[in-house]
Amino acid sequence: MSLFVIITILIVLSALFGYINVRFLKMPNTIGLMVITILFTLAVLGISFFDTTLLEKERELISQIDFETVLLDIMLSFLLFAGALHTNFQQLKIQRKPIFTFATLGTIVSTFLVGVFTFYLLKLLGIPVDFIYCLLFGALISPTDPIAVLGILKQAGAPKKLETKIVGESLFNDGVGVVIFLTIYQIAKGGTEISIGHVAEMFMVEVGGGITLGLLLGWITYRLLKSIDDYDTEVIITIAAVMGGTVLAQSLYLSAPLAMVTTGLMVGNDTVRKSAMSEITEQYVDKFWELVDVLLNTILFVMIGMEILILTFDGKYILAGALSIPMLLFARYLSLLLPIKFFAEKLDFIPNTNLIMTWGGLRGGISIALALSLTVEMHRDLFLVMTYIIVVFSIIGQGLTVGKLIKKLAK
Repeated sequence: MSLFVIITILIVLSALFGYINVRFLKMPNTIGLMVITILFTLAVLGISFFDTTLLEKERELISQIDFETVLLDIMLSFLLFAGALHTNFQQLKIQRKPIFTFATLGTIVSTFLVGVFTFYLLKLLGIPVDFIYCLLFGALISPTDPIAVLGILKQAGAPKKLETKIVGESLFNDGVGVVIFLTIYQIAKGGTEISIGHVAEMFMVEVGGGITLGLLLGWITYRLLKSIDDYDTEVIITIAAVMGGTVLAQSLYLSAPLAMVTTGLMVGNDTVRKSAMSEITEQYVDKFWELVDVLLNTILFVMIGMEILILTFDGKYILAGALSIPMLLFARYLSLLLPIKFFAEKLDFIPNTNLIMTWGGLRGGISIALALSLTVEMHRDLFLVMTYIIVVFSIIGQGLTVGKLIKKLAK
């Protein structure tokens, strides 16, 4: 099956499922697409008892898509740039200290807590797994997914200050989470002792370097946009910044996600918009990246729904996944507790910020992509099932109710 055929099938399915959702289900796009795709895949599994043709075709399609590479190396940069481009820069600047703390300290604490909880949970279920692999699971599941969060919070009606905290944390903590994951992955793969110095070095190089590169790319993009007035060329310049910046970050072993977030925030802030873009350029840039955001999100969540075909349906694995949901929520609540208490007096936090951020911290495709990168020795099948169950619950269960929770608690 050629690359063009694979892309065509994904876009046709995305358009069809998107139409069904808008026409009949009327759910938020992210949630509706996942629900419809899962139901479609389950229907294909049911039909396979009588005729396996459709199931074989879907499995062939999934087997030829490298989900990890497609999401982490290609789609993620476009999605993060598009999300950052439309994020309130002024609010983000005001809330930068708690957001930085949530994205760094919060992710590290959550990784450790989830690792400990998972170790004892699996031991209780009779699934012995070394602690280092449980810590690896904690690293891949702790970061909240900016793609899922951005898609759902747009329709949740959250107060701007709260939305900025949740979105800002999600935009930055995935880059931090990937660095933590890769560090623990190397330790688990090589069997070496955990080195604080090694973790700090990787953090400084990848995270600090990624943000620095993003600032440089943002400044160059700003200067180029300011020097001309041609909306076609200016849109192409933003595309080049994302694609060229991603390749450059990857070749320098820096965090491409953080570079793209920083670039998007710089290009999207009001100062740059007013001084470097005409009104028509601003409209074209915004509309183009909104379309990219919607299209890639649509394809991504159709792909996530279809990933059910690669799961190992073991009763203990499913039970472990279900029990890990409250465990993960509790770990997130604890990881946010101290930072929120510390900043609550200095900044005007809305009531019940901790509860809302705990429930609003959705997991998505990034966690699945990282779980798919695990080796068999790292209990890939177990952690993939657990991750998938958490992601599905997060996007559907938490995603459908976060708006109501915000309205009830943010008073």
